[in-house]
Amino acid sequence: MKTKLFVITPPFTQLNTPYPATAYIKGFLNTKNIESVQADLGIDVILELFSKKGLSDLFRSISQQPTSDNCKRIFALQDEYIKTIDSVIQFLQGKNPTLALQICQEDFLPEASRFAQLEELDWAFGSMGTQDKAKHLATLYLEDISDFIVECVDENFGFSRYAERLGRSANSFDELYEALQQEPTYIDSILISLLKAKIEAVKPTLFLISVPFPGNLYSAFRCAQWVKQNHPEIKISMGGGFPNTELRSLSDKRVFEFFDFITLDDGEVPIEELVDNLSSRAESKEDKRYKRTFLLENEEVVYKNDSLKHDYKQSQVGTPDYSDLPLDKYISVMEIVNPMHRMWSDGRWNKLTMAHGCYWGKCTFCDISLDYIKVYEPVAASLLCDRIEELIEQTGQNGFHFVDEAAPPALMRALALEILKRKLAVTWWTNIRFEKSFSKDLCLLLKASGCIAVSGGLEVASDRLLKLIDKGVTVEQVAKVTRNFTEAGIMVHAYLMYGYPTQTIQETVDSLEMVRQLFEAGVLQSGFWHQFALTAHSPVGLYPEQFGVTKKTEAIGTFANNDIEYTDATGINHDKFSFGLKKSLFNFMHGICFDYELQEWFDFKIPKTKIHPDFIFNALEEQNDFNTKPNAKVVWLGGKPAAEIFTKSKKGRSWEMMSLTFHDKKESFNIQTGKEEGEWLASILSKIAVSGSKSYTFQEVKNDFETELEDFELFWYSKPVNTLREFGLLVL
Repeated sequence: MKTKLFVITPPFTQLNTPYPATAYIKGFLNTKNIESVQADLGIDVILELFSKKGLSDLFRSISQQPTSDNCKRIFALQDEYIKTIDSVIQFLQGKNPTLALQICQEDFLPEASRFAQLEELDWAFGSMGTQDKAKHLATLYLEDISDFIVECVDENFGFSRYAERLGRSANSFDELYEALQQEPTYIDSILISLLKAKIEAVKPTLFLISVPFPGNLYSAFRCAQWVKQNHPEIKISMGGGFPNTELRSLSDKRVFEFFDFITLDDGEVPIEELVDNLSSRAESKEDKRYKRTFLLENEEVVYKNDSLKHDYKQSQVGTPDYSDLPLDKYISVMEIVNPMHRMWSDGRWNKLTMAHGCYWGKCTFCDISLDYIKVYEPVAASLLCDRIEELIEQTGQNGFHFVDEAAPPALMRALALEILKRKLAVTWWTNIRFEKSFSKDLCLLLKASGCIAVSGGLEVASDRLLKLIDKGVTVEQVAKVTRNFTEAGIMVHAYLMYGYPTQTIQETVDSLEMVRQLFEAGVLQSGFWHQFALTAHSPVGLYPEQFGVTKKTEAIGTFANNDIEYTDATGINHDKFSFGLKKSLFNFMHGICFDYELQEWFDFKIPKTKIHPDFIFNALEEQNDFNTKPNAKVVWLGGKPAAEIFTKSKKGRSWEMMSLTFHDKKESFNIQTGKEEGEWLASILSKIAVSGSKSYTFQEVKNDFETELEDFELFWYSKPVNTLREFGLLVL
């Protein structure tokens, strides 16, 4: 029997770009000639709901009359919403740019409570263009409609998540199971009508549902439930980030009323085995083999991992395939003015991975015991560039988000050189660790290759806690690295954490002071505070006693197990810091309030900071480094110079000089050297040009110089070479 797969992401993830899991799986299935169709039901439901017909039906169908003044206002203005919705959605899809002028006049869109925050934000749009301001206003308009849906139609609705509460740490399946016994909600009915049409068109034999987050879980079960009731012949499997982290100790057999299989970790081999089992290749039960798969046998949940196949190398999994997805219909929204969060929700990004897992793999708050972090395997830069070129060809888009846990600096360097060698015009960003390998020159190289932003974990800006976290960095080092990125023109976002086990109130205050100084120094452009959460697969979760933490219960639930309730030996209530930390950060990101006392952000007494007011400033004081490593690569990003020989005379003596003129993208500049040095320089620059086939080390460049000339160090640290260092002569 020929197997046909239907692979979906259930509602809801991002609105601006597809979640990449289904595209990764489809790319792999292509390498095996297994037929598959993919769909993002999240964007499909949103476009159905936020349309003229969708809103007309919505306002007609409300189950309870609005009670809040805000929703009464929206209900009264329903004709204005129905009239404007299609053109606003088209504008957010990038198809109707002239509408921005009308939106910005602020008499086109109906306004409810979300627009009340505009007074505060007006100053933030001073430097923002019409398109951006219109995008923000259109986003507020959609959020007003969303508020109405939550109050009057479906309390579980949310743009990037749905019924998330039911999936978040659901140790027991009871609440979710009960919700699934109720009549489908209004949103469910839209989802099911779309699913029905797709299932009838595709006629799959195997239905794969990828569940990345808790906010996709309820919809995943609703989809599976409908298919089980209406097409019992179709086998259904769940995979993705949620089961990988939460369902590793699953034992509730009611889950298998909805799903036939639940697979863990990398999906390629588990899916391949399911396909083999469903085809005629596995006749009897004994012939069937499984890779990391839960299923029901004799009314018991069993976990099978008897496959003889090894997981595929990253070089063998193929290029992600985005076909079947409506790439021109995703909508770019702009909720807040945080520049990094904007990149998450605005614009279409092709998603790729530089390396499977994390090359560091030590942070104690992270799920480092799981394969998706623990198994580190980089992809060769040339293969990555092949995939980049394929995806540009396939999608027509040259923006890339590398979704690594932490992209390895050596691989980023190799990728940047390969992009420049192939003369590709791409825009890309990724996650990193703020480690000292990110020198000034490496950051300049990354920028030249199209890198526009990086995000990295500063976590708790305290050296004692960074050591406890095993982050492998210090605050001083983070400051220097963020400066290198910022000066190269790459935006830096820091993940910040509070409430780490044993963290004192003093350390929270000192951490905020460090963050204040980093923003004041201009080396951080964006940040976000997260409260520490204890997870089952992290070192803190596995060995809590080493971190001064006590779990509230040792019981393992029958459904999801990841977030763990705990008590911290310090007994501090870290929740109370949340508002002050976030409010201060919002202001720092806009370059204001640096002179406020830290106490002003909190409505309870906090201790004074013990951090020196110039700690970051002093850390950034430049020390010139004259000891270049002999094996460092030397690369020239610029073009060929025009050379002219001229004679210089002084006190009756004359000698020949060389003038070299270079044309940079922005300006032209000139350097002058002795004739022999100039000839050598012109020749070495053509050898070390980024387009060259061979790479040269610093030692090789020195040896080349010393075959004919002497005093290399004197020349290398001279003014002409320093000028070239500013314009793209890099030592990596």
